[in-house]
Amino acid sequence: MLCCLNPDCPNPLNGQGTKYCQACGTLLTPLLRNRYRIMNLLSDEGGFSRTYLAEDVDKLNVQCVVKQFAPRVQGTWALKKAIELFQDEAMRLEQLGEHPQIPQLFAYFEQDNNLYLVQEFIAGQNLYQELNQRLPYTENEVYDLLFDLLPVLKFIHTQHVIHRDIKPQNIIRRQKDGRLVLIDFGASKQLNATVQSQKGTTIGSQGYTAIEQMQGEAYPTSDLYSLGVTAFHLLSGISPSQLWIQHGYGWVKSWREYLPYPVSNQFAQVLDKLLKVDFHERYQSADAVMEDLTQQPLPRSVSSIFITQLQPTQLTLVKLIANQAKKPLLLGVVMLLLVIAVRIVYLQSSFPQKDVPPQPTINLNSPINNYLTKTLKEHTEQVNTIAISPDGTKLASGSSDNTIKLWNLEQGKVIHTLKGHSDFVWSIAFSPDGDILASGSRDQTIRLWNTQAGKQIATLGKASLKVTTLAMSSDGKVLAAGQGSTIKLWDWQTKTELSTLRGHTNIVNSVVFTPDHQTLVTGSWDKSIKVWNLRQRRVSKTFTGHTKEVIAVAISPDGKILASSGVDQTIRLWNLVTGKAIAILEGHTAPIVSLDFTPDGKTLASGSYDGTIRLWNLRTNQVDSTLKQDVSKVTAIKFHPSGKTLVSGRTNYIDIWRIFAESQNKIGSRVK
Repeated sequence: MLCCLNPDCPNPLNGQGTKYCQACGTLLTPLLRNRYRIMNLLSDEGGFSRTYLAEDVDKLNVQCVVKQFAPRVQGTWALKKAIELFQDEAMRLEQLGEHPQIPQLFAYFEQDNNLYLVQEFIAGQNLYQELNQRLPYTENEVYDLLFDLLPVLKFIHTQHVIHRDIKPQNIIRRQKDGRLVLIDFGASKQLNATVQSQKGTTIGSQGYTAIEQMQGEAYPTSDLYSLGVTAFHLLSGISPSQLWIQHGYGWVKSWREYLPYPVSNQFAQVLDKLLKVDFHERYQSADAVMEDLTQQPLPRSVSSIFITQLQPTQLTLVKLIANQAKKPLLLGVVMLLLVIAVRIVYLQSSFPQKDVPPQPTINLNSPINNYLTKTLKEHTEQVNTIAISPDGTKLASGSSDNTIKLWNLEQGKVIHTLKGHSDFVWSIAFSPDGDILASGSRDQTIRLWNTQAGKQIATLGKASLKVTTLAMSSDGKVLAAGQGSTIKLWDWQTKTELSTLRGHTNIVNSVVFTPDHQTLVTGSWDKSIKVWNLRQRRVSKTFTGHTKEVIAVAISPDGKILASSGVDQTIRLWNLVTGKAIAILEGHTAPIVSLDFTPDGKTLASGSYDGTIRLWNLRTNQVDSTLKQDVSKVTAIKFHPSGKTLVSGRTNYIDIWRIFAESQNKIGSRVK
C-alpha cells in the first residue's frame, strides 16, 4: 500500500503502482524525503495533523512513525513562525527520546509546505486494545502500571514538558519486554510557554482532560489527573468520555460506583487525590503519588501479573508466603512453596487457549429464547452507533476509531470502510432506499455516503457544535441532527439547511421521527423529551419525569407509544397522542443508552451500560428475557426489519442475536 500525503484526503490508502491518489487526485510521493515509504494511516487528528506508518529504506525497510503537521496559516511571517515553533518542539522531543520509555526522534524536516517528524515505531498493543480483549484490570495490575509510568512523567516534567493527552490509547505495552511506553507527544508544550501561547485553546481528549487544561492552562498536575482517569478506565472498563458527556466532571466524585470489584481503601485514597477537579487539591508531582503508593500494605514481592492468574486457593497460598517470608526459620519452606505455586501457574498458562468471544447467558425458562449467532470485530475502538438498511441486507456501524463500517449482514463481512471523519462517529442513519448513509461526528460535521460505492458524496456544512445524534424521516426528505441544545433540519438531497429548532436547555442526545414523518421527538440532557410539530416548527408537547439526563428515545411502529431512557436507569413509556405517562420499567443497574421496538411493536429492547440487553413484553410491561454477553457495556441496539434478529454494540464488537418467538420455540428451531 502507498499513502497519499494530502492532509485533507478522505481516503489516503492506494495500491502499489498508483501514480495519483484515487480519492483526491493528488500526485503520490513514493518516498518522502527520498527515504521514507509511507505505508498506512495510523491516526487522523483532523487535517492539521496525521500519523503514518512508514518504512525507512535507508535502514533495510525498518518500520518507523511519520507525523505530518499541516499549518493552516496565511503569510510568510506566520509560516516562518510555525516552522520555528515546530523546530523547537522537535528539539524538545529529541531530548525526551533519551528516556527508554519514550520513542526516539529520528528526523524532522519540511517538505511541500508540510512539517514532518520521524519517530521510533513501538511494536506492541496500547492499553485500550488490551482492555478490549480482556476483563477490567485488577488493583494490583493498575498499581504496577502507575509505578511504571510515574517515573516517565517525572522525567518529562523535569524537562519542562507536559504531555497533555495521557490515555490508554497513548500507552503501549512494548512487545519485546512488556514495559509501558508513553507515545504521542504531539500536543506537548514547554511549561514556560503554556499560559502565554495556549490561552483559550484545548489540547487533550474528552473525559481524560483536567478542567484547567480545558480552560487553556496546563500544569504537571494536569497530566496526573489524566493518569488517574486512565487508571479508572482500566479498573472499570467504562469510557470516561461517555461519563463526561453525561455528567461533566461530576462523575469523579462517585467513581467507585462504576467498578465491577472494589479496591482497597488505601488505593482508593490515591485515586481520589489524582481525580480532584480543583488542581490545587490534586497531587502536584509524580514523586508525591509514588510516595503514597509505596505506603500501600499490599505484598509487592509477588508480581501482580502472576497473582491475577492464580485460583483462589493458590492466591491464599501466595499471600501466606508473602506474610511469612520475613521469618528466617520459615524461609526455606517459603521458597519451596513459592516455586511450587509458580510452577502450577506456569503449567496452567502453557496450554493453548482459543481466542473466542465469551458465551452469552441464556435464560432457558424465558418465553423467548435468544442465541448469539455471530460476533463481528473489525473496529479498533468503541462501537457508538449502529443502523440497519430498510431492506435488512446492510449493517452500518460508527466507532470512536473515526470510521464507519458497512457490512453484508447475512455474511457478517465488511463491504466498505468509510473514512473521512476526524473524530468519533456518534450517529448514523440510512435513507429509505438504503443507498445513502448519513453520519454525524464529534468533528462537527454531517457527511453523506454512497453505500454502493463506499464513497463520501457530500458534507452538510461545517458546524460549530458536535453532532450527537441523527435521524432520517421515513419519506427520505428530511435529516434531523442534534447539535448542542439545538436540532437542525436538513434537506439532504439539496444539501440545504431547512430550520433550526430551539427549546432544549442542554445537549440533545436522541432524535426520532414518527412513522408519518410529521412529528419529531427529541431527548436531552435537560431531563426532558420534546415533541415537535414539523409543519409549524414548534414544540407541541414536553414530557418530564426522568430524574437525570435522557439519552435515548424510540417510537413504536404505529406511532402511538414513546419510550425514553437515560442515566436514571429507568425506561418510561408515554402515550404520544394524549401525552400521558403509561408505565415505568425498572431493572437495569446502569444508564440505559439505547432503545428499539420490534417491527410488530410488541417488544421493546433496551441496552445498558450494565452489560445487558433486556427484552420487555409490552402487554405485561415485564422482562421476557435478558441477554448478557460479558461485562462490557452495551452501547447500541437495533432490530432487523424481520424482527427475528437483534444487533448490539459493545466495546469494539458487534453481536448478532437470533430472537425466537414463543411459537418458534415450541417447534424447537435452533440457530447453529
